[in-house]
Amino acid sequence: MKIGVIGGGQLGRMLALAGTPLGMRFAFLDPAADACAAGLGEHVQADYSSETHLRQLADSVDLVTFEFESVPAETVDFLSQFVPVYPSAQALRIARDRWFEKSLFRELGIPTPEFADIQSQADLEAAVANIGLPAVLKTRTLGYDGKGQKVLRSATDVAGTFAELGSVPCLLEGFVPFTGEVSLVAVRARDGETRFYPLVHNTHDAGILKLSVASDEHPLQALAEDYVGRVLNALDYVGVLAFEFFEVGGGLKANEIAPRVHNSGHWTIEGAECSQFENHLRAIAGLPLGSTAKVGESAMLNFIGEVPPVEQAVAIQGCHLHHYGKAFKPGRKVGHATVRTADASALQAGIAKVQALIGN
Repeated sequence: MKIGVIGGGQLGRMLALAGTPLGMRFAFLDPAADACAAGLGEHVQADYSSETHLRQLADSVDLVTFEFESVPAETVDFLSQFVPVYPSAQALRIARDRWFEKSLFRELGIPTPEFADIQSQADLEAAVANIGLPAVLKTRTLGYDGKGQKVLRSATDVAGTFAELGSVPCLLEGFVPFTGEVSLVAVRARDGETRFYPLVHNTHDAGILKLSVASDEHPLQALAEDYVGRVLNALDYVGVLAFEFFEVGGGLKANEIAPRVHNSGHWTIEGAECSQFENHLRAIAGLPLGSTAKVGESAMLNFIGEVPPVEQAVAIQGCHLHHYGKAFKPGRKVGHATVRTADASALQAGIAKVQALIGN
């Protein structure tokens, strides 16, 4: 089976690494000449809106998926005329737009922060008067890793902020006084079978994920599965989906969904019976889903800007290094490490050693 992937970044790369042992082959459509997944399959270097190249891709593969939600939904709509695409264009359309996303959560009875659609500075000022401060203004689309958003704490922060974010449609969200950030990675097959990985505790710095630790029998696991299941069923979803939550008052409030394999699920490569990457491919290809059970205790640490010396990283007991083959740049995710151990105390020791190696 040959899989087409829209996007050729590290997520596409890890999909190919998971699918190759299953006899799958890959083709990536990505405009970047140095797309880091390119070495693991064919590389169609083209813009995501090029119908000529999209048709070329569709004609050469059995089905298509995408590795990030900045892909235009129109791209998926076009491809769907010629080849199966999972997840669907509708799932992508909702997940890539924060207004559609939050509105879906509200319709499904999933708690969210207060929010408002912002189309102008006047809309922003009216929404701030209603929701109050502090609040967070986010562009409705294309924001990630802390980009495309601004925390508003005072009237001074509000002035001119709509123009500061590009005068594009935005969403204002009331600030959530959360006690923790968690995410749930789930996979849903073509026939509706659904499996969930353990809830993961996440730590961010300047909007970028730094550390994810897989939980053990988290008290909110069942509630998270209920909320995620509502979204999966409402979208008739196929593939892996990640749902990020805030822990608030002993419950959960929705932050956002990602219609793809997710950074907070990277630990599953070494830390679960079947990784999120293999399970995504199983789901879209119509294969039986794999077990999402943990193997030992696991954590994932992102490498931002540069990867530490390989010999030092692999010398740490239980540390598994993933170098993405990307040029080192400040603020860029260029690799990660999974620390897997037999018990929780050894896991914390391993995390501390990797953190010391990368200086945080």
